[in-house]
Amino acid sequence: FFFFKQKTAYEIPKRDWSSDVCSSDLPDRRRAARVSGTSARRVALAVIRRVTEDDAYSNLALRAALDRSGLDGRDRALATELTYGTLRRLVALDEELATYLSRPVASTPRAALAVLRLGLQQLRSTRIPAHAAVSESVAISEPRYRGLVNAVLRRASSSPAPSLAGDDDASVARRSGLAPWAVAELRRLRPDDVAAAAMGFAEPAALTLRVDRCRADIDEVADAIGGTGARVERGALHAGSLVVRDLDGSPATLPGYAEGWFATQDQASSLVAEALEVHPGDRVADVCAAPGGKAVLLACGAGPDGLVVAGDVSPQRARLVAAAAERLGHVVRTIVADARRPALRETSFDRVLVDAPCSGIGSARRRPELLWRADADAPTRMADLQLEIARHAAALLAPGGRLVYSVCTFPTAETDAVCDVLLETAPFLEPAAVAGPDGAAERIRLWPHLHGCDAMFLAAFRRRADG
Repeated sequence: FFFFKQKTAYEIPKRDWSSDVCSSDLPDRRRAARVSGTSARRVALAVIRRVTEDDAYSNLALRAALDRSGLDGRDRALATELTYGTLRRLVALDEELATYLSRPVASTPRAALAVLRLGLQQLRSTRIPAHAAVSESVAISEPRYRGLVNAVLRRASSSPAPSLAGDDDASVARRSGLAPWAVAELRRLRPDDVAAAAMGFAEPAALTLRVDRCRADIDEVADAIGGTGARVERGALHAGSLVVRDLDGSPATLPGYAEGWFATQDQASSLVAEALEVHPGDRVADVCAAPGGKAVLLACGAGPDGLVVAGDVSPQRARLVAAAAERLGHVVRTIVADARRPALRETSFDRVLVDAPCSGIGSARRRPELLWRADADAPTRMADLQLEIARHAAALLAPGGRLVYSVCTFPTAETDAVCDVLLETAPFLEPAAVAGPDGAAERIRLWPHLHGCDAMFLAAFRRRADG
């Protein structure tokens, strides 16, 4: 299974580079600033390599690296900016590097390629002086690659930046960071605004909190968080969400976190859980539940007389569900189970949620590597898994029960195609309406550039009363 469900975002403050220095004969105070900046680059380099070489998740790898680094706030911001910026623009960076290298980018030694990507990102997308971007990149390179890094980046620094203009798939991919095959797929779905839609995936997401209506009042939570100096806005898509900007620290430092007043959750994910239309006393199954945000929201709706069973194939991720439920004070029965081989056999659930593993492109605002990590065949591969999970989950429904299928991505193979085949192979199901931002529909797509949330596809089904 592959999981792409991270809910945390970072907003990157701008850094003033007017005082950046490189000369070793400057006063100690300014030389210390240079050493610190180099440390931030080393953190960024390590995370970039973890993501590109080991398939790590950028948000988790960066958080762990920053916690170990001892960097101050300014350099933590620099490391974050360089990490996410490089990962977000990897398509364009590699395309430009290919014009300077004597060998294919894919065959360039990985240790050298990571430094080249990081250095070129500083040259093209930051206010860091060119001489600083080059010299600091050479400084953090392995000794055997310093000549290569110096030569390539100096050539880049004296060359004009490639044009990013154009409306063809390759040009949109360069601007947005989205893989060209994904741009082509996006164009089939949104031919009139493909460029705007693609750029929506590349915009960093603001922190979004879902207030637990069973434990707190949203206006009181908004006032408490606003009192810390952060800017707080009500969610435009989900009434129980707050969008928080200019936060100094992590969500765990906010008032109400320890009391379980809120969870970090994108508005699109909250809308998916609400689409299940859970009522007090309902029996609910969430078959792909980690990290648990939706399961906890479902438990609030089901109340103390209901039952929520949350499953995940990974014991470690199942523990995340249990921890989320405990922090917010809800009862969620958590099991470790492969959703393709359900541990639950009874057809007695009023509501079933299939928030299926997917190519995950819709979450790229929070983890930019998702812009390019999946290959062109990934949607088809994932669709087989998604359909198998959905078919077994549908069998858990009681007559008249409701199933919601969702994925945080957009390719047709993982969305409409799965739903079409599900209806063909599970004739006891029929489409059901979902309340969306543009009215009720049987299938809804949410887009970052239109709805200010992660890209999400959701569809609802009902088990026929005689099914």
